[in-house]
Amino acid sequence: MRVENLYKKMEKSIIEGNKEEAERLAREAIAQRLDLNEVINKGFVPGILEVGRLWEEGEYFLPELLTSAECMKSAMSILEPELIKSGNKRKTEGKVVIGTVEGDIHDIGKNLVAAMLTANGFEVIDLGADVPLNMFVDKAVQEDANIICLSALLTTTMIGQKKVIDILKLKSLKGKIKVMVGGAPVTKEWAERIGADGYGENAIEAVKIAKYLMNR
Repeated sequence: MRVENLYKKMEKSIIEGNKEEAERLAREAIAQRLDLNEVINKGFVPGILEVGRLWEEGEYFLPELLTSAECMKSAMSILEPELIKSGNKRKTEGKVVIGTVEGDIHDIGKNLVAAMLTANGFEVIDLGADVPLNMFVDKAVQEDANIICLSALLTTTMIGQKKVIDILKLKSLKGKIKVMVGGAPVTKEWAERIGADGYGENAIEAVKIAKYLMNR
């Protein structure tokens, strides 16, 4: 199969959310000893970018977005170990620590943001849900992360986002590590009030904000 045709099939597998096909094509690329960075950037990435466009145009909805993001994540989980093994690690957009704040067990939105960030070239450390507030900062320092993403799905746990920013201030890390906030009750006004660097209304918006913060 010509490489261009393979790339088109990869793109299609992401757009259609065909996980088995995406995984098969990722393994085929490895078997053919193709340049895996090129496989990602020319095969799979165009697919997830098209999914983002379809979402913004209102042609795709949350289920399609989530399926395609998970599909991309599966393909990457096959390709990335091979890249590391070859010493040719994928160039990342930046490193992100993400989680749902302490007291909140909701994680669907957070999982989608994490998957979309990974699909768009970010290295993502996902701490899960109900994460102790100090852990966000400790992990970001340990991993030399650029951004902390804080999700809150309850009005009662939104204050945790502010407290993480306060911890960063106490440790003189505010500004060095950027903070993004999101979640159903979270608004742009809340983000500005607590001193967050960015607010993502949805997963696609979160990717745009993260790229903006990395390039600012």
